[in-house]
Amino acid sequence: MNRIPRNYENEQNVHGLRKITYWEKYGVKRFPYPGRRRYTPLVYQSEDEGIIISNDVFGLTIKQFERTYKACLDRRKTQEQYILNLRYPDKSTNEYLEYLQDSTDCNKDYVFWTGNDLKEKYLYEHLVTTAGTEIDIRKRQQLFITQDMIHNSSMQNMQKCVSIFKKMFSGSQAEGLDLPGSDIDIMYVIEDVNVIPDARNIKSPDQRSTLVMENDNDYPGFTCLRLVTRRERDSYFMPPECFESTRKGSYLSVNTFLSNMNKKLHYSMFSLHGPCLSDDDQYMDLAFCLRSKYLPYNAIPWASRYRWQWPPNSVIDKIKKYGCLLVPIGPRTLPDCNILWRLSFSVAEKLLVYSFNFTQLLCYCLLKLTLKHIVNTNKHVEGLLCSYFLKTALFWVSEEIDIDTFQLSKLYSCFSHCLSKLIEWVKNCYCPNYFIPEQNMFLGKISPDNNKILIHVLDSIKFDGIDGMIQNLCQQNIGHHRLLRTQLERSCVMLDLLFYRISHLNFGLVVGLSQCLKFLKFTEYLLKSKSYTFIVDACKYRHAELSQYAAQLLPTQTVTTEMYNIHKLYHIYLKDGFNTDAVSGWVLYASFYYVTGRFNVTLRLVDYVLSKYSPNMVPTGCQMYHDRHINYYRNHVYSTITLKDKMRMAVLSVVKYLQHSSLMPKELQMEVKDQFMVIPSIVMCNCLKFLCYHHIGDIVKKNQALFDLCFTVEKRHLIDVNTLSNSITILGVCFEIYDYKDLAYHCYDDALQCDSFICVSAKARRSKLLTDLV
Repeated sequence: MNRIPRNYENEQNVHGLRKITYWEKYGVKRFPYPGRRRYTPLVYQSEDEGIIISNDVFGLTIKQFERTYKACLDRRKTQEQYILNLRYPDKSTNEYLEYLQDSTDCNKDYVFWTGNDLKEKYLYEHLVTTAGTEIDIRKRQQLFITQDMIHNSSMQNMQKCVSIFKKMFSGSQAEGLDLPGSDIDIMYVIEDVNVIPDARNIKSPDQRSTLVMENDNDYPGFTCLRLVTRRERDSYFMPPECFESTRKGSYLSVNTFLSNMNKKLHYSMFSLHGPCLSDDDQYMDLAFCLRSKYLPYNAIPWASRYRWQWPPNSVIDKIKKYGCLLVPIGPRTLPDCNILWRLSFSVAEKLLVYSFNFTQLLCYCLLKLTLKHIVNTNKHVEGLLCSYFLKTALFWVSEEIDIDTFQLSKLYSCFSHCLSKLIEWVKNCYCPNYFIPEQNMFLGKISPDNNKILIHVLDSIKFDGIDGMIQNLCQQNIGHHRLLRTQLERSCVMLDLLFYRISHLNFGLVVGLSQCLKFLKFTEYLLKSKSYTFIVDACKYRHAELSQYAAQLLPTQTVTTEMYNIHKLYHIYLKDGFNTDAVSGWVLYASFYYVTGRFNVTLRLVDYVLSKYSPNMVPTGCQMYHDRHINYYRNHVYSTITLKDKMRMAVLSVVKYLQHSSLMPKELQMEVKDQFMVIPSIVMCNCLKFLCYHHIGDIVKKNQALFDLCFTVEKRHLIDVNTLSNSITILGVCFEIYDYKDLAYHCYDDALQCDSFICVSAKARRSKLLTDLV
């Protein structure tokens, strides 16, 4: 049979080129598939000097490839979460954030819902509106991680610090959920003491005191801390009076430890709230705790117990390496117990939440919203459950089922798993701690006497299903989200506001110029190591804030050449300090010209600052922003501009004067003699105007400036509760300069009666004035 192709003669010679077969050109003998080809594949040059492959070269191979490729995609889709867990066990990293930004699926408004389940989709969209997209949540996690890094780097550089501790944000906000009404939880981990599970773990003597954990079998999850070795110099946080002597030895007392911590914050007016020190509004909780670098013995089985794919092994290794924390509070059933400390796994839990996928995070959000808007609205069961129990249920469910169950299209199903787990626990009155299952966290809270109504409430939630969930949750006010038009606008504005709320919490740590310069270098290192624009901008803000501090720590000049160099540094740091907000950097610049005696320049700068003021500007450090703040912000900034430019246009911050600040007017040096001082920018502007006109000798304008200052303080214009005492003290100083002694005395007295932060110098000034009057 003639096997020469029918078109052989016609294609024997094309434009004088010898025909080259595919096999000859590429050295391929045959394709591995059955059957015969109708024509021999040919490769030749086209008229435009390109390459033409004639006849069927790939044929069935393409179909085979398509089938294999499609099957591979199907397998990847069904095991998507398992694969993501392998690639990104810690999803709070830069790498995962870059993956989300590059992923086309993550940038869609919603996922593809199989079966066109509009109810699931509607619930998902409501949760995204409330909690944000996954990128929003990961940005928040990165923000808090960066804030912790900045603070802790400063503590490592502090040379005059009596004792070392590390600060960590904790709670749902640090985990990435910024839900309406969330408070700020901060843990201070004291690190000048060793806590070990066994006295045999003492390796070699060092300068730290050593405590041994003595677990109580009747109360798993709690431990006593017995003093084994004491350092030569008493600990700043744990003086000898913090220990309680017994026949077995000296044990660290819970109550005395907390009282000692409260004394260290005497100016802050914090009160005891469980194991924490809280402000009057309970908006901020500070927990001082100890760290053991070892897991307690009864938590060791957690690391090796049987589980499905979650948590990833690398996360388990990190938790084992970190150990646990010890919090000063005993069991609920032993209110008088003074030596039992609770074992806390806050760091471990944060690492676990960082490993959550988006569905797990939204499920966590849905559980918290259910508790707030459904369960706790029933007065008979209000307070029986807490968000920690819900998070524990999610931990157990995530460990017990396939991680690929947690897909967005199965969000309500995942929630139902957690709800069923809670119902089972409430029926049995037993909630096992995730790390120490022998610890019943319901003990002293849920019992057969009060669980019946709670079971009924949870059963009704399960019975109502997704319809009831949507009806209950979507009736709630979602706060400022209703003012923002698009998801992009919501994401940008809410993330910005979160940063403004916490940006002030690193203040007061700088104690010297050398430390401040090291701090600046570390911030510059962070700028280079971060890839996401918002986090980079947050680091730039911190750099500008540190520049303000550096300017206040510069030495005074003594000779002309040195004066020129110092002035040059002042200008460099102060100009960088303009980038913190719209006004505070300019107020410090005006202070610089005031202390150098250039009063006319100071007045021009103050007038410029006052012209920028608006009562609706967004203040930093605010607990809750009003609608007027949101409207002003969204009307004056754009999502495309940098955070630095946004703050310079629409954000208002207080002026922060360090202890012994060189920029503080000499009339107010007593206010910074013993500690730093925070003053509202508008108060400081009016004070500088008064002082300038006082030195110039312009009585009329001096009176007007004093009237403006008095009016501002009396009406509390742009003055919050934390700066009211300082503002009244500043007014008293101005009255005293004007020789209004009685008014000055009343100001100092009023400053000492404020509900929150008290100005330290007010008492000294009142006593001095009283002596002068006598």
